Amino acid sequence: MAFPWRSRSRRIPKPKEGKRLILSAAGSSATDEVSVVPAHFRCPISLELMEDPVTVPTGITYDRRSIEEWLERGRATCPVTNRPLGPDADLLLIPNHSLRRMIQDWTAAHGPDRVPTPKAPLSRAEAADLVSEISAAAGSRDWLRCEGLASAAKRLARESERNRRCLASAGAALAVAAAFRAFVEEINVGDQPLMTLEQDMVSLLATLPRSLREAAAAEDLGAPTSLRRLAAFVSHGREPASAAVLVRDLLVGSNGTRAGAVAAADGMVEALVELIKKPVSSQATKASLVAVFYIIKDGDESSASRLIELGLVGAAVETLAEADRGGCEKALGVLEELMGFRPGREAARGHALAVPALVKKMFKVSEAATEMAVSAMWKLCGGEKDAEGRCAEELLQAGAFQKLLLLLQIGCSEEAKEKVTHLLRMLSKRRGRQEECIDTKDFQGLNRIQ
Repeated sequence: MAFPWRSRSRRIPKPKEGKRLILSAAGSSATDEVSVVPAHFRCPISLELMEDPVTVPTGITYDRRSIEEWLERGRATCPVTNRPLGPDADLLLIPNHSLRRMIQDWTAAHGPDRVPTPKAPLSRAEAADLVSEISAAAGSRDWLRCEGLASAAKRLARESERNRRCLASAGAALAVAAAFRAFVEEINVGDQPLMTLEQDMVSLLATLPRSLREAAAAEDLGAPTSLRRLAAFVSHGREPASAAVLVRDLLVGSNGTRAGAVAAADGMVEALVELIKKPVSSQATKASLVAVFYIIKDGDESSASRLIELGLVGAAVETLAEADRGGCEKALGVLEELMGFRPGREAARGHALAVPALVKKMFKVSEAATEMAVSAMWKLCGGEKDAEGRCAEELLQAGAFQKLLLLLQIGCSEEAKEKVTHLLRMLSKRRGRQEECIDTKDFQGLNRIQ
C-alpha cells in the first residue's frame, strides 16, 4: 500500500540571504515581490532598515535609536571600530541626510510605505537659545512668555533622552529653578490654585537628568517659598510624582542639611505620607518613601513622630504587600528607621501584618532587604522588655526562627549576624515546639504579601 505522503517530494528550504523586505501588491492576498534590503541601508547594530541614519565621530552610520540605546547602556565605544566615542557622544550624532533620502526613495519604489522623515532632535545651539530665553523672560517678569517657553522645553524633553541631556548640558535646571523661585516669590501664590507655568517647570525639572546636582538649582528649590509650593504639588498637583521626585532629589543630595527645612514646609510630610497611602504611580510611591526615609534619618525626633502619627508605619507595611523589588526595599528601609523610635515600635506592634510581613519578605527581595528586615525585627523586639515576649511569640508563629537560622548558615554581614544571633537566642527560650514552621498562624491579610 502506498502512503499518500510518501509520493510528495520533499521541499528543501533555501538558504537565507539576509533580511528581506516582503512587499504585497495592492488588492492582492499573495506576495508578489520580494526585495532584499541593501546592506548599506541596514543598521550595523540591529541589522534592520534604518529610519533615522546618523553618523558617529568615527565615521560609521547607525540608526539613531540603536546607537542611542547602545550609548545609554554605558558603552562609550563605536560598535564597529571599537574606538572611544567620548562621554557626550549622543550629542555629537550627525544626521546622514543623503543616506536617509536614498532609503526613502528605495522604500517608495519597493514598498507600500515610504520611511517618514524623522523629527529633527534638539541641537546644542537650540537648547542654549531656549534656556537663555527662559532666563530672559523670568528676568523681565514676562511670565506669559516664560510659560510658553517652559511648555516647549517640557515637550522637547519628553521626546527623547538625547533632548533631555542636551537641555541639561545647556543649564536648563539652573534657569528653570531660578524662574520657579522668582515666580512663586513675586506673585505670593500662597494657597492659590496651581498654575500652568509652575506645573510645567516642575515637570521639566523632574525630567532632566541630574537636574538638582547643581548647588544653585537646589538652593532655589530648597527655599521656603519653593518648598511650600512643592508640598502643594505633592498633595494635589497634576503630576504629583514629578514634585515627589524633586523633593527626593533635594534630600538625597543635601548630606542631611535640608531634612529639617523640608519637614517644616507646610503640608509636606502630610502630602508625602498620603502619596504612600494612596499611590498614584510606582514612581510617586518610591520617591515619597525615599523622601520620608531621609527626613527620618537626617531630621530630628519631632519629624519622625509626626510621620508616625500620620500613619507611616501602617502605610509602609501595606506597601510591602503590593510593591515590586525596589518598592519593597524602600519600604523596609523606612520601617527599619521607624523602629528606632518608641512610637514607631508601638505602632508596628499594633499592626497585625507588621511582624509577619517582615518575616515573609526575608529571602524574597534581595540581600539588602533581608538584612533590613532583620534589623527592623531586632529593633522591634529589643526596645522594651515588656513587649519582648509578645514580639517573640509573633516571630515564632510567623516562622522567623527557621529563616533566621538559615540566614546564619548561608552567611550575612557581621552587623546582621550579631542581630540574628541575638534574635535566635531570644526565640530559642520561647520556642515551645521544634516543629514550628512558616505560616503556622493565619494572619488576616497575610496572603496579600507576595
